[in-house]
Amino acid sequence: MSASSPDSRPPSIGRRTLLGAAAVATPAVLGVATPAAAAPSPAAAGSARKKPRALPGGGDLGPNVIVFDPSTPGIQARLDQVFRQQESAQFGTGRYALLFKPGTYNGLNAQLGFYTSIAGLGLSPDDTTINGDVTVDAGWFNGNATQNFWRSAENLALAPVNGTNRWAVAQAAPFRRMHVRGGLNLSPTGYGWASGGYIADSRIDGQVGPYSQQQWYTRDSAIGSWLNGVWNMVFSGVEGAPAQSFPNPPYTTLGTTPISREKPFLYLQGNDYRVFLPEKRTNARGVTWGNGTPRGTSLPLSQFYVARPGVSAATLNQALAEGLHLLLTPGIYHLDRPIQVNRAGTVVLGLGYATLIPDGGVTAVQVADVDGVRLAGFLVDAGPVNSATLLEIGPRGASRDHSANPTTVQDVFVRIGGAGAGKATTSMVINSRHTIVDHTWVWRADHGEGVGWETNRADYGVVVNGDDVLATGLFVEHFNKYDVQWNGQRGRTIFFQNEKAYDAPNQAAIQNGSIKGYAAYKVGDGVTTHEGWGLGSYCYYYVNPSIVQHHGFAAPVRSGVRFHNLLVVSLGGQGQYECVINDTGSPTSGTSTVPSTVVSYP
Repeated sequence: MSASSPDSRPPSIGRRTLLGAAAVATPAVLGVATPAAAAPSPAAAGSARKKPRALPGGGDLGPNVIVFDPSTPGIQARLDQVFRQQESAQFGTGRYALLFKPGTYNGLNAQLGFYTSIAGLGLSPDDTTINGDVTVDAGWFNGNATQNFWRSAENLALAPVNGTNRWAVAQAAPFRRMHVRGGLNLSPTGYGWASGGYIADSRIDGQVGPYSQQQWYTRDSAIGSWLNGVWNMVFSGVEGAPAQSFPNPPYTTLGTTPISREKPFLYLQGNDYRVFLPEKRTNARGVTWGNGTPRGTSLPLSQFYVARPGVSAATLNQALAEGLHLLLTPGIYHLDRPIQVNRAGTVVLGLGYATLIPDGGVTAVQVADVDGVRLAGFLVDAGPVNSATLLEIGPRGASRDHSANPTTVQDVFVRIGGAGAGKATTSMVINSRHTIVDHTWVWRADHGEGVGWETNRADYGVVVNGDDVLATGLFVEHFNKYDVQWNGQRGRTIFFQNEKAYDAPNQAAIQNGSIKGYAAYKVGDGVTTHEGWGLGSYCYYYVNPSIVQHHGFAAPVRSGVRFHNLLVVSLGGQGQYECVINDTGSPTSGTSTVPSTVVSYP
């Protein structure tokens, strides 16, 4: 940490405790059913001679979408009720979206636990003001914030009671489209370990204090100032960001984001729900909503099939085939076949960490090689039968030009194990050109249930075969082989966070031919153009601390394949790296949890 941090000692291990707190789901919190654009109507069962009746658009958002307006009685009590259920339910089944209609709310503290999303329903964050806080802390885990996953805040203005809002999160916890009229503290009470995180399209009027946060990515935002950095702080398109200075302080700063398109969001127009689709920006900087109506288009909820847990994959595919988009309300969805997204411009938007579980080894979602698909806001949880893939963007060999209207994958998270044994050979495959992956956490579980070197086997995290793909905020951890394998041309990654698989039993288990270990991020031998900024890989081989990882990054040595600001870290000396990228970079140093860095390669 920098000297400006109140604790100048870096975390001695600096990562989540291996054994997650056991979580038992409790009975569901009673929510308020939410009327929307159209009344629900069950699909009629088709006969062998008749096509199924058209499915309805719009409908009820279900009991786990809880909607408040400023006159709602007992708001704080309801928020507290959800938090008590979700605070430590890391692998529980509860899923909640807390939505606030435009207006002003006073004296609230919305504490967020697992699988809980909070959002305003205005077109701008400033339409919905909470004079109070939206808080994430780590009291449930003895002040350790490294397991504060799967929660989000979006589209609200906050006026924190004490001037600074606390948001001590780890992976899969986006802070999007927020206006903090004060400061933002990213560390838990007591400045314990923390491992996040992601901010986009947000304005923080005061100072952002990461304190103990090991890494963080902030995109297309505006901040008053930034306090310190531990290992890897990355900024693109951020007004007020600190100047480029990696590795001391460890700031990687890009003036703009080359291409971005913000996540779709639900809002109210009068009494009717709509989904806003922000437009694509190039060389983006700052927020999208600061000067009047944001740019983009919107769709009425009547053009969405509002899915509820228990609906079949066949029904979801029927809705898509009939021209509807999908709104996945909070809950768990079992799939016996892939969700097939074949129509250009389709939106699949999840609320409250809607979770897709592919059964029988199927793929959860498959997207055709078409323009402008938007996938956002859901979790894919691998099933116990191995899936070859979990999420596919474009078929193998996809080659169409989507530069004018790319597919976006935003706040789409993947988990293998943790809630029970799960397996997948490859988690996410990107075949379509120009795809933008904007904040994902692809995680082979290192704690929870169903965890072991072969128990939740998953060889590859993200495989990119398509050309011209951009990743902004790429978190991929613990895979048995390559965490990221990038075969497409002209790929770009801004911010990467990785941990190698903690549970490797011995050196032979990770051996990659003559190379010690599989790189966290591997650029294919045939790639001639690629670029990355602010990439980090950590090892913690606790089962066998004698394991040696040759490097964190591997790429062909060509002038068009370039990296900026790389680091590798051995956490407490549990395993070591010999190099940073290829054969370049100093080895990690014994038991000292200090990064080895390469500022520019080649």
